Amino acid sequence: MRVALGAACAVFDPDGRVLLVRHTYGPHNWELPGGGGEDGEDPASTARRELLEETGLDSEPGRLTGIYFERAGAGGPMLHAVFRVDWSPGESLPEPRSPEVDAAEFWPVSRLPRPLSTFTAERIHDARSDRAVARIVPAREWLADDQR
Repeated sequence: MRVALGAACAVFDPDGRVLLVRHTYGPHNWELPGGGGEDGEDPASTARRELLEETGLDSEPGRLTGIYFERAGAGGPMLHAVFRVDWSPGESLPEPRSPEVDAAEFWPVSRLPRPLSTFTAERIHDARSDRAVARIVPAREWLADDQR
């Protein structure tokens, strides 16, 4: 069985808001900036490349906050790595840079936009913790407007 590798960045501003990008495909959901790895690319390099491609931010991924195994990803089994990035106002502002993304915005963790998957909400929560986690991802569910 071949398992794909993906990586994302949980980018937080000084006010604790998280950077999310909105996809131009599927349900036009909000996500952490990230994507699939290229052959031979390590997870931190994937996270950095995807952050730059999707938002224009060229930040070094910080602390690994989680490793997630998704048995039934869109293209088959996938291992996801998430890295925390602390953004400062002196850096450039994030903006959509990819045809896959039409918005890049910071959101208060208590008022995340919709549509948003439970998997994305879980990774944001984990990235705010002081310790890294390893989890198996259940089937993705979409949060309704009244859920957090």
